[in-house]
Amino acid sequence: MDYILNTLNNLLHQTAFANLTIGNFVMIVVACFFLYLAIRHGFEPLLLLPIAFGMLLVNIYPDIMRPFSEEQTGGLLYYFYVLDEWAILPSLIFMGVGAMTDFGPLIANPKSFILGAAAQFGIFAAYFGAIAMGFNDKAAAAISIIGGADGPTSIFLAGKLGQTALLGPIAVAAYSYMSLVPIIQPPIMRLLTTEKERKIKMAQLRPVSKLERILFPIVVTIVVSLILPTTAPLIGMLMLGNLFKESGVVRQLQETASNALMYIVVILLGTSVGATTSAEAFLNAATLKIVALGLIAFAFGTATGVLFGKIMCAATKGGVNPLIGSAGVSAVPMAARVSQKVGAEYDPTNFLLMHAMGPNVAGVIGTAVAAGTFMAIFGVF
Repeated sequence: MDYILNTLNNLLHQTAFANLTIGNFVMIVVACFFLYLAIRHGFEPLLLLPIAFGMLLVNIYPDIMRPFSEEQTGGLLYYFYVLDEWAILPSLIFMGVGAMTDFGPLIANPKSFILGAAAQFGIFAAYFGAIAMGFNDKAAAAISIIGGADGPTSIFLAGKLGQTALLGPIAVAAYSYMSLVPIIQPPIMRLLTTEKERKIKMAQLRPVSKLERILFPIVVTIVVSLILPTTAPLIGMLMLGNLFKESGVVRQLQETASNALMYIVVILLGTSVGATTSAEAFLNAATLKIVALGLIAFAFGTATGVLFGKIMCAATKGGVNPLIGSAGVSAVPMAARVSQKVGAEYDPTNFLLMHAMGPNVAGVIGTAVAAGTFMAIFGVF
């Protein structure tokens, strides 16, 4: 009888129930909610689903993120996470984005760079807000990138600045707001524009030659990397992916970067980011501050993009629809689709998607440049 009781007691202590805390249960509920948003509502499911599942796993079985040591091997997701810390996965994500994205609208309308730059004001608003909330300067810089709605760059900068303790909350906040772009942006866009402005139809973009498409990634890489060498891993991979696409001579590489490799990297990055959100690391005052700062920064970036769009609208005497300014954040191509959707609500014949892709691509470049600027300020290479 004692043998049976001891066996049952040992089995009980081997279950997760023996070690779960209230915090773990809270995080499991949050993970299930994120899974619901990803599956039921389609909120950026390619990222939100693996993040939520990683969150679920680590709060049931914490050892899945156990660090490697001389005494024991690391947990499965710890090795995925190391690739985040080393900035490998964020850089590969950028290559995939470049291989999938048409830079033609930005080349055809270089003024889009202004709108992409305007939306980066959210980053600097978050930086000063984080300083005011008591974060140190490097932590504030890492947090601020959430304002650009750019998950890979947020992870990249947090790792480079040595803010790995905050990487989980920063990454989850960044990807969550990327997923919630269709909910967060439209009210701000409607608030800051008139119905007349929303109905503005923009002139068709000029055709972009193959030579321009090939030269653009090469020139941008040279110029940006010469000014801010620390951006080379992100900008370089983004432009390399786009050069695969536009050169037309490495179709296999372009297809691999934009499909198989991209999806593998998303799985590794998503699950490892989710696995940083154990109850002990996530349920604290700092995390709540980061989530709040991210929302404020993202809203501020959207607003400044729209306001600069209004300025350009006035300067061109109605030639620019201010709605495309909201696409200046880095969420490609979700933010551009939102500009199209809101414009179409007021005039179904109005097609803003390609016009919005210009600021959207500029926002990706702008966020990487902002990250490089912070790294240069803090002397990080």
